[in-house]
Amino acid sequence: MFAAVSALLLFVLGATSVAVTDWTPRTAAAGAAGPLAVPAPAASGGGAPGADPAVWTRTSLRNKVMGEMEQADPGVALADLDAITKDKPYTVRFCHPIAHELGRQAVKRFNADFQKVISYPHDTCASGYLHGAVEEVLLASKNPEQELLRLCEPDNNGPCIHGVGHGTMFIAKEDVPAARALCSTFPTESRRITCSEGLFMQLFGPDEDDAKAVANLPKDKLAAEPMYPCPEQPALFQSACYFYASTYFLSSHDYANHPDVFAQALKWCLNAQATGGGTDCSRGVGSRTMKYNLDRPDWSAQQCASAADAWQRKACTEGLLSYWTVNYTDAKAAGRLCAAIGDREIQGYCRTAGALSSSLD
Repeated sequence: MFAAVSALLLFVLGATSVAVTDWTPRTAAAGAAGPLAVPAPAASGGGAPGADPAVWTRTSLRNKVMGEMEQADPGVALADLDAITKDKPYTVRFCHPIAHELGRQAVKRFNADFQKVISYPHDTCASGYLHGAVEEVLLASKNPEQELLRLCEPDNNGPCIHGVGHGTMFIAKEDVPAARALCSTFPTESRRITCSEGLFMQLFGPDEDDAKAVANLPKDKLAAEPMYPCPEQPALFQSACYFYASTYFLSSHDYANHPDVFAQALKWCLNAQATGGGTDCSRGVGSRTMKYNLDRPDWSAQQCASAADAWQRKACTEGLLSYWTVNYTDAKAAGRLCAAIGDREIQGYCRTAGALSSSLD
């Protein structure tokens, strides 16, 4: 059953150096052509010329866009956030929770008018704005169990239902079985799977600013059992659980100051082989490696190349491409990444890989 669900996940969700403390990006010169060139972002607004810092931190970026939200509207803040993350790819490491906060504040600003909230372009930072808005609406709802089923209508697209998955964990106060039961109310397997992505992303990587979610993180169990709670999940929910499990491993091993942890995480995923989760875990490591190192794609590919077995190198590469194409949505994004990879084997896996999901952020 698990193998079938993994296949369903891939099919349904479609195809599509390092100094320890030096995380500043290596970007191509303005206007340069080449494998890493991306469409030029709009000019960054919201401040006087020269006012932006040379290097963004989570706090400085959050303060800038939240200020723009208060002075103007979510559209201005999101446009600037999108421009900054495309111009400074290292900011992708922390832009998703900032976008979450924008979404939550927008719901409060527009009195829980969800359609108004999402009328602004909201796919930047892997749809973090949408996820935060869904969470806030469900938290404020008098009947969240009913509302979660209709919140994403009529489109019921993947990123929205993924956001509902985040919201189930807020409603359930980080209780996985209770949140899983909420995801299970969706009528189709594909939507239940997509919901589970948000559920487990929220479990393994709660927003740092959410003190309640961080407090409810089962740190003792996660430390004692390498793959907790994935093996005990119903088959339909295991893939997403294994995929996001490495998020906690990386954060708890201080990946920001210990880049060798990405290769270690691939070895850690071997713990999941006995219960059938090795491939999904390795894909998750590839995805997180790219997310946290978007400005160094070839270095990220080298981490995949460090795996001892070909199946794991391939799975890791699939994860690299998955996150890259979630972040860069233009038609040439996949080819640009593959061309930037120096290792021939990893480049080959990149060229034949399909993106896992438009909602696996």
